[in-house]
Amino acid sequence: MSHFLSQSWLIDRRHALRAMGTCISLPFLECMIPLRAAESESASPRRSAFIYLANGVHSLNYQVTTPGKDYQFSRSLKPLEKYRQVITPVSGLHHPGSLGHHHNCIDIWLTGGTIGPSARNSISVDQKMAEVTAPHTRYPSMEIALTQGSLAWTADGVQLPAMRRCSEIFASMFVEPKGGIAAQRRALRLKASVLDDNLAEVRRLEQKMGAADKGRLDQYLTSVREAEIRARRADTWLDTPLPEISDADRKRTNRDIPKTQAGDYFRTVYDLMVLAFQTDVTRVATFSLGGEGDAFAIPEIGITESRHQLSHHGGDEGYMEKLTNYDTFAIEQFGYFLSRLEETKDVNGRPLLGSTMALFGSGMSYGHSHGNANLPLVFAGGSDLGLKHGSHLDFNQGHFNGYQLEKPGEHYGLCSRPANPDAHMSNLLLTMAQRMGVETDTFGDSNRVIEI
Repeated sequence: MSHFLSQSWLIDRRHALRAMGTCISLPFLECMIPLRAAESESASPRRSAFIYLANGVHSLNYQVTTPGKDYQFSRSLKPLEKYRQVITPVSGLHHPGSLGHHHNCIDIWLTGGTIGPSARNSISVDQKMAEVTAPHTRYPSMEIALTQGSLAWTADGVQLPAMRRCSEIFASMFVEPKGGIAAQRRALRLKASVLDDNLAEVRRLEQKMGAADKGRLDQYLTSVREAEIRARRADTWLDTPLPEISDADRKRTNRDIPKTQAGDYFRTVYDLMVLAFQTDVTRVATFSLGGEGDAFAIPEIGITESRHQLSHHGGDEGYMEKLTNYDTFAIEQFGYFLSRLEETKDVNGRPLLGSTMALFGSGMSYGHSHGNANLPLVFAGGSDLGLKHGSHLDFNQGHFNGYQLEKPGEHYGLCSRPANPDAHMSNLLLTMAQRMGVETDTFGDSNRVIEI
């Protein structure tokens, strides 16, 4: 196997840093790509990030009511007004597989699958993208979540684990494990060997199992296979030095933040995602701000209730105001992510935002009744991939009597029943997948590509 430093024409990150006489966070450079990771084009690597907000939004204060370029920002989306030219608010999309079901909208947000006791999830779009980008990066994807489950699902319907602590996330990408490369390689190969033995033993047991047990065993085997693949991938990257990180970036990201400082936590996670993209450790990332039943409070802005509790406001004006403030706060932090992508340069000196698509939103619209039509979505970035923003993309137009925000009952109905049954969220996911280089004409329950 070709060794990174044996390729004499390559620049070693560490040598470059010493030559500069200082310690800076060196961005991804073409001359630092190992041969096995080299791409055929000199354009910026394509990247995607997905950010999930649980329990929908307070739709009366979130909804943008005018389609096209002349739309006015709603109260909740106001923090994104300065990013008008690089974002597209999207209204009217839904996942048909979630309609009529109250919970676990988060599980199919990126899969377009079907919710139900006998339904098995399908692959999430981030993992379809990772199939294309994985040959070029140390890690296929990054999964971050405030709770245990991530937004990412494998082709076999297995949910990938997620990390939460910022110091743990930092260490996984930028800290050499103790013992050196030789010790790491022995540990990884021992792990792979144990997994092989485990699979062989399970296959022998499988011959004696009934159909029900075989079904339950299948998901377990998939998890083992995933672990084995990741162990072997890690082995192949051991000879490639980890990126050098500046003291400023290390101080900003290698730390843990208590739950009582939600904004600081959100921004630190976004900084970690930007750093991962800048150093090309990965090109696909997901971040869940919490599940439908456990998104935490934000005491720093006077919210002591959980997001789930606020979403079931029952018309209580105090709760609705707090839910709006929570929405605005989360959207403001997403704006911080966009600003960091804009100010951080890529291999060709262009802002990361141009080569990075970011989707922010929820798999639910109106949490009080678990309405899951008219999903709140904001699509951003990716101008270097041919995306043109600056408009409100409204799939409700022409299919309903207008946004009657002064009549909450009428508007909340729109959040529970899709005005346009053909407007599937999977169409947007398909568009993103194709822009990332995934060669497919369909994804999930898509029925068309959305032109943006």
